[in-house]
Amino acid sequence: MGAFGSFAIFLVCLLALLATRAPVGIALATVAILGTAIFVSPDAVSQLAASAFSLSSNFILVVVPLFILMGEVLSASGIGANLFRAAELWLRRLPGALAIGTVWACAVFGSVCGSSPVTATTIGSMAIPEMLRRGYEKSLALGATAAGGTLGILIPPSIAMIVYGVITDTSIGHLFMAGIVPGLLLALLLSITIVIMVLRSPSWAPPVTEVPTAGEKWRALGAVLPVLVLAALVIGSIYSGAATPTEAGAVGAAGALLIALGMRRLNVTVLMRSLQKTVRTTAMFLLLLTGGLFSSYLLARLGIPQAMSDFLTGLPLPAWAIMVIINVTLLILGMFMDPGSIVVIVIPIFLKTIITLGYDPVWFGVIVTIQSEVAAITPPVGFNLFVLKAVVPGVQLHDVAKGSVIFVIPMLVAIVILTAFPQIALFVPQLLLSK
Repeated sequence: MGAFGSFAIFLVCLLALLATRAPVGIALATVAILGTAIFVSPDAVSQLAASAFSLSSNFILVVVPLFILMGEVLSASGIGANLFRAAELWLRRLPGALAIGTVWACAVFGSVCGSSPVTATTIGSMAIPEMLRRGYEKSLALGATAAGGTLGILIPPSIAMIVYGVITDTSIGHLFMAGIVPGLLLALLLSITIVIMVLRSPSWAPPVTEVPTAGEKWRALGAVLPVLVLAALVIGSIYSGAATPTEAGAVGAAGALLIALGMRRLNVTVLMRSLQKTVRTTAMFLLLLTGGLFSSYLLARLGIPQAMSDFLTGLPLPAWAIMVIINVTLLILGMFMDPGSIVVIVIPIFLKTIITLGYDPVWFGVIVTIQSEVAAITPPVGFNLFVLKAVVPGVQLHDVAKGSVIFVIPMLVAIVILTAFPQIALFVPQLLLSK
């Protein structure tokens, strides 16, 4: 049986388990363990246990609960309302100001969160009702929030990039740095999309007639200054080399607790709820990562990454055309798989091809993260769609999906721009290397 035949069996077994609603991490681990015992050797299963132990003792993974805790505490502190208010006041002159303000509030909150659902929940819980109260078209309000929420996994710190870094053995610090400029670029593209939509249909976003005073704008900015300083400390310490990502995560978590305490929003109940959510999310993350690691081992022993690389690079096509094939594949898979599953299942298969074509794994990490963002807002399984349906009363899933689909276009434009000009993502990590 060839490599592709083995891969077909792997996929069928995995999909069969997922159809029983088994957690993705458990399904991956089960298929990988059985596949290793059958197709490789029963003795090789012990190597999976050794790799699981090695993964669990990896110091870099300490960063995961730290960044998750930072986001959960800040979400509970109510800082999201301040971010939305500040962004809305400063951007009020633009068409669709509330929707654009939502996108940029998500971008700023994403710089201290790392999770797309948490970002969408935190900002959307107050932004969507306010937009609807001001007469905004429901699809615009929901779509802008769903798309803006995805910035939480592109602008560092990013849990998705940590998964990619561990799976591919790529520097997490370099991945974080590579996400900064593309994250801002995507926020700009989303904003431009909103402006175009409102100019074409002015009734979708009635203009706000009140003109804020300079004092109101500066007071609103002052209210979000703590989170801006915290974001600068976390990212700046990594960029300057003063701290590793793990150390920066510790600073971020401590800073988030201090901010919540200073805002008088931190009590025992809030702290315990944040810790419970952190433990739950971290456990899900590690289970998914372990399953992905087991699957990567099995696929490598079966020669699937090498076979895929030989097949794709053997096509009479230029490198950019092969990248189009890979991106279309990721786009289609994203409609039926959650972002974490895409990273742990698909990326090990394509990574060798990417390296053979001469592309940088750090750059590909950014591309994969944007594809994960697309997956988060595309039906039928886009996670952000379900999050917003649960958070906003009276909203149906088809309303969120209808508003979100249009924002796939600026995300795909971002992928095209980054493919044509990889240095947009790479020049900050290269500056870090030159230090």
